[in-house]
Amino acid sequence: MKRLLTLLLVFLMVFSLVGCGEKPAAGPKGNTAGDTIKIGWIGSLTGDQAVWGTCESNTLQMLVDEANAAGGWKGKQLELVPLDYRGIAEESLTAARRLTTQDNVIAIIGPNTSGGSIALTPAVETSGVPAISTVGTNPLVTVTEDGAVKPFNFRVCFIDPYQGAVAAGYAYDVLGLRKAAVLYDQSIDYSKGLTEFFEKQFVHMGGEIVAKEAFNAGDTEFKTQLTKIKEADPQILFLPYFFKEVALTANQAEDIGLNVVMMGGDGWPSEQLMKMAKDSLQGDYFVNHLDYKDPAVADFNKQYMDAFGIAPELNGYLAYDAFLVLKAAVEKAENINSVEIAKALETVEVQGITGFIRMDAATHNPVGKDAAILKIEGDEYVFQQKYSIVPVE
Repeated sequence: MKRLLTLLLVFLMVFSLVGCGEKPAAGPKGNTAGDTIKIGWIGSLTGDQAVWGTCESNTLQMLVDEANAAGGWKGKQLELVPLDYRGIAEESLTAARRLTTQDNVIAIIGPNTSGGSIALTPAVETSGVPAISTVGTNPLVTVTEDGAVKPFNFRVCFIDPYQGAVAAGYAYDVLGLRKAAVLYDQSIDYSKGLTEFFEKQFVHMGGEIVAKEAFNAGDTEFKTQLTKIKEADPQILFLPYFFKEVALTANQAEDIGLNVVMMGGDGWPSEQLMKMAKDSLQGDYFVNHLDYKDPAVADFNKQYMDAFGIAPELNGYLAYDAFLVLKAAVEKAENINSVEIAKALETVEVQGITGFIRMDAATHNPVGKDAAILKIEGDEYVFQQKYSIVPVE
């Protein structure tokens, strides 16, 4: 009898283990709205990128106030929960964990950088709370290194392969330039990504990279690298980084007599860029997400100017579109639950102020957004043309 009982117990234990092994792993339950719908935001309110973060935060609070005055979403009032991550990628993860576990947000808008958007992935995947990056352009924001989509990471901007390819294509096709140099920030994903795809496209089209120099975040002196670049005699210098370092680079290039066309990406446009280096950047170009004088953005420009007394930065336009995309997903989801909202984000179609946004379910990137080429002339960013290209693999 004892032997029989022992065998029976062993059988039950094995059966239980096998049964447990066959059960699918439970996914995150997500956060559900309470009396209010809480929306998290992560961005820079301090540090070098504060000018962008302040604009995003202002834009979103303005939209939240406007929505609440109109009755909210699904009869519930909205609350924006903003957190400053100072532009430090690791602090983005800490902020996301707080928003998802303590503040019970149903979604996060931001961050605006690729590094910050990539860093928060563990927090959103554990909690089931979607994050919609505004200007995080690195491909790895929304997919893993093997190409699998991250279920809770989304964006409303085009990506670095496209942006870098557009810069290279415009330089080669439209400007007719054949010799390029690159100076890039080797410490940030954004700059490395644009560099990689600019080089690949430019060489594929028949151009030559005659010099490539690097620096690290926080550096302010670039004359050593610029002197080497000058010796290589390029026709165009690609600067794939942010406005502060771009301004310093342009001023120092002028100091050493490096007179060459400069081009960059969406990290350039800022009121601060023009204050720091307007004279050194005359006639230079950058890839952007929109034409600032497009009639489609006129209403927002006026609304922001009336509210804050200054023109919006680039980030404000993309924060605006992220808010519209989130609103559409909340309206489409059966319940105001973050997991259901993430699923709805894969199917929404929204006419934003930066273009029509339809998410690709396989990549969580907007499909088919055009890029705008702008030229610095006087005090203005002057629209040149919409430009599109199929990036080389």
